[in-house]
Amino acid sequence: MNIRLIAGLGNPGAEYEHTRHNAGFWFLDELARQWKAVWKHEKKYAGHIARATRPEGEVWLLKPDTYMNLSGKAVAALAQFYKIKAEEILAVHDELDLPCGSVRFKLGGGNGGHNGLKDIQAKLGTPGFYRLRLGIGHPGDRNLVVGYVLNKPSAAERGLIDRSIEKSLQAMPLVMAGDSEAVPRLLHSK
Repeated sequence: MNIRLIAGLGNPGAEYEHTRHNAGFWFLDELARQWKAVWKHEKKYAGHIARATRPEGEVWLLKPDTYMNLSGKAVAALAQFYKIKAEEILAVHDELDLPCGSVRFKLGGGNGGHNGLKDIQAKLGTPGFYRLRLGIGHPGDRNLVVGYVLNKPSAAERGLIDRSIEKSLQAMPLVMAGDSEAVPRLLHSK
């Protein structure tokens, strides 16, 4: 595992900034702050990008401006330009199928109906990229999902999500070191 691109998924704009669907952006903003990476808007990559120089090499951070459903456009544009393989990409996203505050790390798999993942898979032509899944809980009825993900979490839920982001940030040295066994051990524990 050699991560060269970390894409946080979310929706651009102030009206979405604090919604559950932007958990991937929240993670990436905190990672960029810790890594002292500076964001700049890049039209040709359809998003905000930051370059971080790490002991393991150069890592690109990406927040697509394409809205969630078209996240793959930005991810594929950056990956193609810098010749980054799918297995060198980590997508960080909100996850309905996990309880609020839990976190999971995996390589590949389905998209669970997540439109951001669906588009990345389509544009890369493979599901073979890493995912950091930040649990936001489920509203209980699939007809309520859109309203749920596009609304702010309660203060208690936001606290749980923030703690899962903190835990995920603590795992980043293991992720960057390529320790694919230690990362789940750390993240999946209570």
